[in-house]
Amino acid sequence: MSQTEPLKSRHREILNAIVRNYIETGEPVGSQSIARSRSQNLSSASIRNVMVDLAEEGYLSQPHTSAGRVPTEKAFRFYVGSLVASRLALAEAERLHEEFRTLPTVAAGVERSSQILTELTRNVGIVAALPALAQELDQIELLPLADRRVLMILVTRDHMVRNRVVTLEDAIRPDELLSIRNYVNHNFSGWRLGDARRELLRRVLEERALYSEVMGKLQLLCTKGLLDGDTSPEVHMEGASNLLGLDLHLTREKLRVIDLLDRFLELPPGELEVRVGLEKAHPAMKDLALIGMTVRLASGLPAKVAVLGPMRMRYERVMAAVIQTSRALERAQF
Repeated sequence: MSQTEPLKSRHREILNAIVRNYIETGEPVGSQSIARSRSQNLSSASIRNVMVDLAEEGYLSQPHTSAGRVPTEKAFRFYVGSLVASRLALAEAERLHEEFRTLPTVAAGVERSSQILTELTRNVGIVAALPALAQELDQIELLPLADRRVLMILVTRDHMVRNRVVTLEDAIRPDELLSIRNYVNHNFSGWRLGDARRELLRRVLEERALYSEVMGKLQLLCTKGLLDGDTSPEVHMEGASNLLGLDLHLTREKLRVIDLLDRFLELPPGELEVRVGLEKAHPAMKDLALIGMTVRLASGLPAKVAVLGPMRMRYERVMAAVIQTSRALERAQF
């Protein structure tokens, strides 16, 4: 097969069977396992030939010479494209709607949504209610106060002025505050706040090696709401311990969570999005997948509902959980 030729029907069927088997077992998949699971008769030798073709096309890898095959990121993307979200049981869906009718605030809805997603999927549930980020930055001002406090002043092009006093663990010198102020105003004046936050985070991570002291303190001020508009995002993440061994400080850095959602969930409200392989966000996230969607709450506030988990997850179940939780959150009258 050439790399531009679509997969043949038999190849598609066997590839999806391999991915399903790997999701269930977590072990390399051999031709005999696939032969036993098929309703149509096809020899192990024929299946091996197909697996060789799929490996040449980049859909399968072989950890060891004598081992079976493991689906690659490309295989998972193909598999996800062939899926339709399964339905949650009617009673379960009704329970969600009833529960959300009793929640009093957006914050309560966001927190409960992330908890429900974790309960349903055993992965990481992430929900964020985001204010409108279309305001454009005019300038910021940073003033040192006593007792390690800093007054952060945000001025937008629509003449909104927002003041916030934050207390830091370590003091920042006046000259460092001036450097941060000049950097932000020079580079981001005229930017939309949401775009400025995302780009600023990217630059902080990229340039920290060159400007470690100032850039590190700039990131700290961002986590304290330096470029937040009049309404701060409401973000909640549940189940981080389900991703054992992965420490991305997501639970402590609201800005990074928002950046993750904004970067990978770009479709219009109401459309489910599945992103497999998140190495563009962080190399340690290469083998993770994000399933989510954007919704609009009754108040008009946009929100993002998502599940973060290993590439080897039960996609149909997770997709259904995201859809049903999103609908329940969307219909709630906060």
